[in-house]
Amino acid sequence: MNRPSTEPGATAAGLGAPGSQTLARGLNALQLVASSPNGMSVAQVADDIGVHRTIAYRLLSTLAQFRFVTKGDDGRYRPAAALAVLGASFDNNVRQLCVPTLRSLADELGSTVSLLVAEGDQQVAVAVIAPTNVFYQMAFHEGSRHPLDRGAAGIALLASMPPRPNERELVPQTRLRGWVITHGEIEPNTYGLAVPVHRRPPAPPTCINLISHREDVVLSGRPAVMAAAHELSAILS
Repeated sequence: MNRPSTEPGATAAGLGAPGSQTLARGLNALQLVASSPNGMSVAQVADDIGVHRTIAYRLLSTLAQFRFVTKGDDGRYRPAAALAVLGASFDNNVRQLCVPTLRSLADELGSTVSLLVAEGDQQVAVAVIAPTNVFYQMAFHEGSRHPLDRGAAGIALLASMPPRPNERELVPQTRLRGWVITHGEIEPNTYGLAVPVHRRPPAPPTCINLISHREDVVLSGRPAVMAAAHELSAILS
């Protein structure tokens, strides 16, 4: 399963004054290219953000000038090297630091695992690692967002924050025991197991999340996920 969620580049291109509108369009174009495995043509970008092809061409040319995208021989635009530098700056390169541990965990359990952080009132997936040793994989997009009050990851992130009024009962329980399991709160018939990754402020609340259609996989995988979260707490401290 590869089911996208609320994408970070939801169309904001039509909002705001002319200056902010141009910036929003450029960012939308960049997100479209960055999320396309086969690259995008000027026409596709123009159609997706709702502008004339001339405007899309100017936006892509500017992004190429700053090396965020590059134009291939086939005329399609793809991510370029400056994106790697920009991505590495997020949260002190947290994704790259965590991927080796997440990769080992995903392959050990044969299930998709992810690293999520809290951003405002949302949970955001900054790394999603599918196992390499199974034929069937569940996955979702890096950058996917959901409300903090839904699913195991959201509860684990809330448990990493100071108590709030009217919290779900699961949140203080998770603070006490250090893990949480939910069922069907993000995807139907899917189990989620999340464990907070303890970090020092001002780092954002962070957690590891395991997803599976099988409850036994989630239950048996809890010790390994907790060990991985402890390992990442040390790495990110």
